[in-house]
Amino acid sequence: MALLGHPASCTATGRQSLDALMDLGELNVTAAFGPQHGMRGDKQDNMVETEDALDPRHGIPVFSLYGKVRYPTDAMLDRFDVLLVDLQDIGTRIYTYVTTLAYLIDACAAAGKAIRVLDRPNPAGRPIEGSLLEPGWESFVGAGPLIMRHGLTFGELARWFVDYRGHDIDLEVIAMDGYRPEVGPGFGWPVMELPWINPSPNAASLNMARCFPGTVLLEGTTLSEGRGTTVSLEVVGAPDIDFERVLARMRAEHADWTEGALIRPCWFEPTFHKHAGRLCSGLQIHTDYLGYRHDRFKPYRLVALLVKAVRSEYPDYPIWRNFPYEYETERLAIDLLSGGTFLREWVDDPEARPGDLEQRLRADEAQWVESTAGLRLY
Repeated sequence: MALLGHPASCTATGRQSLDALMDLGELNVTAAFGPQHGMRGDKQDNMVETEDALDPRHGIPVFSLYGKVRYPTDAMLDRFDVLLVDLQDIGTRIYTYVTTLAYLIDACAAAGKAIRVLDRPNPAGRPIEGSLLEPGWESFVGAGPLIMRHGLTFGELARWFVDYRGHDIDLEVIAMDGYRPEVGPGFGWPVMELPWINPSPNAASLNMARCFPGTVLLEGTTLSEGRGTTVSLEVVGAPDIDFERVLARMRAEHADWTEGALIRPCWFEPTFHKHAGRLCSGLQIHTDYLGYRHDRFKPYRLVALLVKAVRSEYPDYPIWRNFPYEYETERLAIDLLSGGTFLREWVDDPEARPGDLEQRLRADEAQWVESTAGLRLY
């Protein structure tokens, strides 16, 4: 048996899953796999690779699937018959753990290996939002035609990949007991039942997980998404933009897309990453307060509207960041993140209105609901 895990792969008592499995003494655990940021969490910044290693406690090989390879080799697959998957996801298509899951399903199906998924809560809950990834836009942040905020648990995602790719594979999802994704205040995350353990270094809170289907788009822009602060992907800012002015424009253009959460003007100074050492005007999104409305909060639309407002208020501002992104060097990061060119073109078109984006999103969301209706376990 092999384990795919990371720092948030913990038991209810806080023990790392690999340690708990080894201590059972009943299983022959021969290898482990780590996704981006490592099996035990050795890499902090984004897009930093991890090397293969021996686990310091148990002496078994830990293979990195975010290093020299991202797809498991035959030698790695020869180490096990059953792969146990225990990853905490945060409910967004571009999270690289989703792509790692897809690659392992493909590899295990081809090699005749079985997979068991230990299911975990989706902290973003059941709401679905965003655009579907378009054909030809597959990448390491888009393993298939998923929607941005997919509304599934990791086990349900595994079922979707098997169904979508038509695999004949021995897959079993170990379902959760008592999971109630429609119940507040957690709406998918069992608040005060499970501790929040960062599934990746910058996924520091439930608030971040709720914002992430929208704020991750900022990685494809020159605007700071808060890396270099303690609230990464919960804030947006820049030193040369007045974000109170941007917020006023957003509310004038489409106030409905700013509802459900508290949007607070703020100032911050990143210690590294974009605009390091410069004071930035910005906005912080808060879902962790009494006025949060889970059914009305639309982070994808919110951030799309924000970028559109920046373009409207500052027509010549260089919004789109052109840099190597998740092993891609030719295509713009914003297009990889959004799953095509539609969002960028909508932002840049001075004649395009929120209704144009709404029409596209509603069609994609309806399609995703239909395609996943029979895969839900809860």
